[in-house]
Amino acid sequence: MIVSKCFKYELKPTREQYVVFDKIAGCCRYVWNKGLELKKKLWEEEKKNISRFELDRLLVGRKKEFDWLKMPPSQSLQQVNKDLEQAFKAFFAGNGYPKFKKKDGTNSFRLPQGFYLLKQLSGKVGVVKLPKMGRVRFIKSREIEGNIKFVTVIKKCGKWYISFNCEVEMYVIKRGKNSEVGIDRGIVRFVQCSDGSAFSGLSIQKKIEKKLIKLQRKLAKKRKFSSNWRKILRKIKKIYSYIADKRKDYAHKISTQLANNHSLIVMEDLKIANMTKSARGSLENPGKNVKAKSGLNRSILAQGWYAFQKFIEYKMLWRGGKVVYVDPKYTSQKCSKCGYISKDNRRSQSVFKCIKCEYELNADLNASKNILAEGHSVLACGEKTLVFSVNQELEKRKPHAV
Repeated sequence: MIVSKCFKYELKPTREQYVVFDKIAGCCRYVWNKGLELKKKLWEEEKKNISRFELDRLLVGRKKEFDWLKMPPSQSLQQVNKDLEQAFKAFFAGNGYPKFKKKDGTNSFRLPQGFYLLKQLSGKVGVVKLPKMGRVRFIKSREIEGNIKFVTVIKKCGKWYISFNCEVEMYVIKRGKNSEVGIDRGIVRFVQCSDGSAFSGLSIQKKIEKKLIKLQRKLAKKRKFSSNWRKILRKIKKIYSYIADKRKDYAHKISTQLANNHSLIVMEDLKIANMTKSARGSLENPGKNVKAKSGLNRSILAQGWYAFQKFIEYKMLWRGGKVVYVDPKYTSQKCSKCGYISKDNRRSQSVFKCIKCEYELNADLNASKNILAEGHSVLACGEKTLVFSVNQELEKRKPHAV
């Protein structure tokens, strides 16, 4: 099976290249904002839509008006119009309305052709030649696989990165008979598997948390949009980026391990957005236990359950596996041995003891066993709406797009 896979590396541009990158990203941001403004105006005033090809033709006139728009590769600007059209398609499919881009946000540009990989300078230093930017070094932390289709240059927290989008052939992994597992997601235990293995939740160092709180207090005392305010904000963004990268890396490692070792993974169909709704309420109907609920919401969101779920999905798809989602109702209250359901079975956050058969087990492990059994029921009953499998996805998608 041919899939689309990205390989991301940190760039090490010179000072001159750094300026060029910023200019190209600025031009792409300008084209995006102008295109979005035009599409919004045409729809509000005349109920008309403008295609990406019409926006491409408008670029010719804008380049004559503004000479600085001639500096970036022309195809990078055309790719912006393509992305804008895709953003509106996603909006009509139920996603949020496209937003205007800010200079302080994440800036990027894409190059569909004109780039070349050159000979490596050393084992961990690669070189890529980019149009109008010349030779740029990058930290090659791993080998690039497959055929490179396009590259994307991204700026994040003051650093530039390059992402190679490649077409890679994936092979189905053959696993043993006992390769089915149920997964219970939690906070103390990030993942509890029905086979007894468990992964604890990722804890951020207290030193980093204290530094973040200190910077946030300093930021609150500064005049908004002043130079010092922006300096502190950049430091806060770097810390948040570091924390997000650590959590993403942790979720990737666990999901890869599970996808490699199991042919069937069963998880609860959790409505995370509903679970983390605010309990503040209104003036007429104020909420109860607001502080406790907000703390629980932060803990749930900090674990990154949804991202982990998506990692499991595409990695199982690549390896020829299957993911089944089940109704989470009563999975924590049901005895995995006798099937008796009662809220009194759950003695505490970690202890489960059935009041009928007195079967005692870790509460998360008991829930994961129930989830696996429920997954078998879903497969036996043929409830295809809750099954995420290779065959279903290949019917929806083109062979190269995963």
